[in-house]
Amino acid sequence: MRHLHAAILLVACWPPSLHGAAPEQTPLFVSGKGGYHTYRIPAMVVSTRGTVLAFCEGRKTSARDDGDIDLLMRRSLDGGRTWQPVQLVHEQGGDRPITIGNPCPIAAADGTIHLLFCRDNRQAFYTKTSDEGGTFSAPLEITDALRPFEFSFARLGTGPVHGIQTDAGRLLAPLWLNDKIGQNYRSGVAYSDDGGTTWKAGGLVAADVKGLNECTVAELPGGTLLLSMRNRQAKCRAVAVSDDGGLSWSRPQLMEELVDPQCQGALLRLPGGDPARLLFSNAADPNRLRLTVRHSADAGRTWSAGRLLHAGPSAYSDLAVAADGTILCVYERGQRSPYEQIVLARWPPE
Repeated sequence: MRHLHAAILLVACWPPSLHGAAPEQTPLFVSGKGGYHTYRIPAMVVSTRGTVLAFCEGRKTSARDDGDIDLLMRRSLDGGRTWQPVQLVHEQGGDRPITIGNPCPIAAADGTIHLLFCRDNRQAFYTKTSDEGGTFSAPLEITDALRPFEFSFARLGTGPVHGIQTDAGRLLAPLWLNDKIGQNYRSGVAYSDDGGTTWKAGGLVAADVKGLNECTVAELPGGTLLLSMRNRQAKCRAVAVSDDGGLSWSRPQLMEELVDPQCQGALLRLPGGDPARLLFSNAADPNRLRLTVRHSADAGRTWSAGRLLHAGPSAYSDLAVAADGTILCVYERGQRSPYEQIVLARWPPE
């Protein structure tokens, strides 16, 4: 891949534990149990107090992307070792086929967890919790605030992955837009500079790569943003960078070394030390197999071979770091299908 940005630096190597003992893996949501046919679309954050919040869609009657779908969550107060019961975050219409999903949580420095989500992939909503996920505020629709995007969209999806708060304090939520008629997709971000009170349309990545959609963002040294995107052009990731807080993006580039089955993935900047150290998780195969977590010591220019979490069917994932530094990956996995369970893997950083 071509040079991304002058601020990208080479830093320390990946900790030895990459090839250490097998991660501890815990099923969080098991399809067919708890009143839901299928659980999908995991997202995860860790609060400033260390509470781990894992979100997903609970699909009542089928594995389809539309229908009677609720937004669910589980919490862990001990870094992912044990988990509280499933909590309903939001649903609408009872048994009516209303789709509530695409969770995009953001852990802010003041302890607030901000959460964006969608209804029927046509409306975007915002809510927040100030008590570690115990309760959430009444959702506010923010669809109209996103209309200023330079793209007339009929469908949209927040996340589905965690968003970030930049070092400057801006809240950023990765998202995708779709015009539905021409099946054109675009990747970009929404942002808030007032702690979630108002949201605005940020920049969209140019359509140089076909079908850019589900994306994930991390902040690099000096405030540069790196966006990693699913796309319909190639079986690998696409990337772009922003130097203005997500208001505009560089031309997208294919990153052929990050093989991808045209599926969602997750990007995370490791805390402490040099902020150029990144993790990336995805199904690292042309098919939805081999959920792998890779490390970059040079702000995403190159990536390690990675740690294989599951060789079999696997798909969507998200990443976080627990308060004690333990690395967390929540992901979809199964034996015959990727959508049999949502599992949390955890392992020490050193």
